Amino acid sequence: MIPLGNQLFIQKKHNFMKISFKKSFLLFSSFFLGAIVFTLFFSVQVHAQKGRILKVMAYNIHHANPPSKSDFIDIEAIAKVIMAADPDMVALQEVDVNTKRSGVDLNQAKELAMLTEMNYYFEPSIPFQGGGYGNAILSKFPIEEKFFYQLSAEAGTEPRAVLAIQVTLPGKRKVKFASTHLDFSGGANTAQQAIDVTSYFKKEKLPVIIAGDFNAVVDSDAINVMDNGFERTCTGECPPTIPVNNPKKAIDFIFFKSKKMFTVKHHEVISETYASDHLPIFAILAY
Repeated sequence: MIPLGNQLFIQKKHNFMKISFKKSFLLFSSFFLGAIVFTLFFSVQVHAQKGRILKVMAYNIHHANPPSKSDFIDIEAIAKVIMAADPDMVALQEVDVNTKRSGVDLNQAKELAMLTEMNYYFEPSIPFQGGGYGNAILSKFPIEEKFFYQLSAEAGTEPRAVLAIQVTLPGKRKVKFASTHLDFSGGANTAQQAIDVTSYFKKEKLPVIIAGDFNAVVDSDAINVMDNGFERTCTGECPPTIPVNNPKKAIDFIFFKSKKMFTVKHHEVISETYASDHLPIFAILAY
C-alpha cells in the first residue's frame, strides 16, 4: 500500500503532467495552425502576383463622328464602346479638342475621361480649326509622367506624334503606355516614322506598350520595323480593323516590349460598326 504522502505526490505529478501536456498540445496546435495560415496567405499572395492582368485598347475614334452621320458628333457612343470593354488603358487617335467641326467648347479627351471615369492625357499633333487634333490616352491608373515625341514627316504630309505616359500597375510594376498614329500618304514615310518610334523606346528600361493606328499592314516595311523592336498582341495575319463593315485590312495594332514581363492572354477586334470608321482592338496581357 502506497503511503498517503506519496499518493498525494503522485497525484500532483500526474495532474502537472496532464496540464503540461495540454499546454504543449495547445502550443503545438497554435503553431501548426499559424503555419498553415501563413502558408495559405503566402500562396494567395504569390498566386495574385502571378495572376495579374492588364487590359489595353486602341481606338481610332474618327473625332467621334459616326460614318453614317455626316457632321454629327457622338462622344457618348465612343464612351459606351470603351466602357463595355472595360480596359485599364486606352490609346486614342483622331481626337478633337475645341475644334469648330466638333464644338469649340468640347474637349473630347476630357469628356471621354469624365464619361469613363479615367485619367487622360492629350497633346495635339496639329493645330486644327481653332483647336487641336491628335492622340490621347485614357488610364485607370494615376498618370505619373507624360511624354510627347514628334515624328519625322516628309514635306507636305501631316505632322504625326507619339504620346506616352508612365503609370504604376498593381504589384508596383511601372510601365510606359503610348498612343500613336502614323502617316498614310506613303510607305516610306510610314516606315521612317516606325523607325522613329522604335528609336524613342530602344533604350527604355521600363516595359513599354504602344498602340494605335499604324496605317500599315503586316509584312509592310513599317510593321516589319515595329516587329523587330516589339512584340504584337496578334500574330500572323491579324484580324482586320477597317472598314468597319466587311473589314479587310488590319492597320491598328498593340505592341509591347517587356523583357518577358507580359504574356498575351487575349486579342480581339471589337465588332462595333456605328461609332467610328475603325474597329477598336482589345488585348489582355498577363504579368
